[in-house]
Amino acid sequence: MDTMTLRVAFGLVAVCVLALFYGVTYRSTRSAYSAWWCLSLANFVLSASLFLLNGTPAQVVGNPLGNAVATLGAGCVWAGARSLRERPVARWELVVVPVVVLAASLLDDPRTDVWSGGAVFLIAMSVQIGRSARELVLLLREAAERDRRAQFRFAVRAMGVASTVIAVFYLARALAFLAVGPTHPLFEVALGGQATTLLTMMLLVVVTFSMSALSHEQQTTELRRQATRDGLTGLLNRVEFLRAAQRAIDDGPARPETAVLVADLDGFKGINDGFGHAAGDRALTAFADACQAVVGLRGIVARLGGDEFVLLTSGTPAEEVAAAIARWYRGEDDGPMPTVSFGIAAVLPGDEIGPALARADQALYRAKAAGRARAVRYTDRPPFLVEGRRSA
Repeated sequence: MDTMTLRVAFGLVAVCVLALFYGVTYRSTRSAYSAWWCLSLANFVLSASLFLLNGTPAQVVGNPLGNAVATLGAGCVWAGARSLRERPVARWELVVVPVVVLAASLLDDPRTDVWSGGAVFLIAMSVQIGRSARELVLLLREAAERDRRAQFRFAVRAMGVASTVIAVFYLARALAFLAVGPTHPLFEVALGGQATTLLTMMLLVVVTFSMSALSHEQQTTELRRQATRDGLTGLLNRVEFLRAAQRAIDDGPARPETAVLVADLDGFKGINDGFGHAAGDRALTAFADACQAVVGLRGIVARLGGDEFVLLTSGTPAEEVAAAIARWYRGEDDGPMPTVSFGIAAVLPGDEIGPALARADQALYRAKAAGRARAVRYTDRPPFLVEGRRSA
């Protein structure tokens, strides 16, 4: 087959796969991965259609646009792989490479040369697909650490191998393009349009196989997160905190200053009543952010419900942790924010999280009764004053 016929065949296959992906996988899972791949296929189909304008007066526009749209499609492949690792994608990261390719193609006589901007285009494709391969390699390592299902790991491995092969192929095309030019027999036979289209079809086969497994795994991960996380703050919920905290106590080595802190926003109802629920939500998210910023990966943070939070910390005196959270929280927002009271209970070796949490709750009641905006440990020590924010 000639290159044009192969491109038409690829376009028809890609349209059919796109329709199936959207109608079956995306609409049933609504996963970010399937959405990115639908966008990628749409860009590849559009790119193949634009390349059909080669040899016509519209080539001057169609060829540069085809190059740019193809690299945008490759960028969506990378974004899809990145979404599996739950990493964000900035818009500029998708746009900058296609814009560079478009500019290089327009400045390289696209009226007469179907390979205008060819070197830049080929290198860009290799980089975009190579970034996708890298994300999939990292995902495979994470999947092994998290003991993901064998089917998921196999699908990721297949996608990673296919992406690596295509990235290397485009790099070889770029090097050959620079060394001998696109009209050299070696380039035309081994690295030309026919070989590229056939290899892209291979990727399409791998994607078709992998799409369902990867999309459903992503959907399952999201549902698991929704079941274990608070919707407003993103923190663990009570059930998951109790499970994670007990596991940390049982499995972790004995460390000094391990403690449970229960925090409650003072006068929170007044914020909701006086300034509206939006102000209350800002106070909750600001405090959650402060807890995460101070504790980070060194502890466990959760929202128990309402305006009550809980932390499991170790290695640093709990009073210092409470004071650091209060300072951070104080600088989070200029709006009306309630002060915070803390109850602290030490966690002893072999302790159960339930009784420790109950002791911290009792200490919190004492902090409230003593005047609020302070931290009280479950002992006979005097209350430790936490410098609070101005109350509404």
